[in-house]
Amino acid sequence: MAQTRLHFIARRPASGAMFSALELAFEEDGNPLAIIELDEAEGLDEISLYAEGDPAEIEKRMRAVVEPHGIAVDIERELLPDIDWVTKSLEGLKPVRAGRFLVHGAHDRDRRRIGDLTIEIEAGLAFGTGHHGTTAGCLETIADVVRRERPRNALDLGTGSAVLAIGLAKLAHVPVLATDIDPVAVKVAAENARLNGVAALVESATAAGFQDPVFRRRGPFDLIVANILARPLMKLAPEMAAHLVPGGSLILSGILERQRNAVIAAYVGQSFRHVRTLHREGWVTLHLKR
Repeated sequence: MAQTRLHFIARRPASGAMFSALELAFEEDGNPLAIIELDEAEGLDEISLYAEGDPAEIEKRMRAVVEPHGIAVDIERELLPDIDWVTKSLEGLKPVRAGRFLVHGAHDRDRRRIGDLTIEIEAGLAFGTGHHGTTAGCLETIADVVRRERPRNALDLGTGSAVLAIGLAKLAHVPVLATDIDPVAVKVAAENARLNGVAALVESATAAGFQDPVFRRRGPFDLIVANILARPLMKLAPEMAAHLVPGGSLILSGILERQRNAVIAAYVGQSFRHVRTLHREGWVTLHLKR
């Protein structure tokens, strides 16, 4: 589906407040937002939202967010070419190291070193290439938890490209259930597991929430990894507790630094204790234990 860029110009400090409000309002949609400085002397910024779907409806939602700031804005629309933006954005990206893990594309196989735990991920429709701070943070935390606790049954909830499930399977040599609500992501996850030689350990499944029978069949788990978003993670706290064995570990990411305390509070209320926070590029990865 073609993407639309909806953009407008605003003056500081209102522009910063509008950007923050839009970021919060569209957080669960996963729509990219950008703010760039147009004129330092005049204090003018341009705010852009990139989205698929009905542009009129998206603009309506944007206006509902920015108009309470008391400043009228002229929102313009730009229809972008129907391009695989994930693939395009990854052109020229270098391999990413996260502890022992090396996440790379096929064109960077020659960068592998002896002792690397390699995860080969090509740009595709599913999110999660290792270049995002949340993915790299999860991989580092996974390495630490596996070394200390040696989990035997793991879940990668909201798997995307399965980079975390693949990393778990390669490091711990244990079965990993990789689930996502998006069937396209699940298909990509299965293909990536085969590409990385762990198809026998990684089971990919389309599942919305914990109601799917696959969780009862494969659980309970002694390690759950979920790199999604803060609000869904907070809502899932009771079900996470129900599907994790006592003493099990939970690795959560997709959480902005400002959201850290609220997420921890939601899980402390479900008898979890906070073990560690890893900070990366404005995002945090949390390690919690039940």
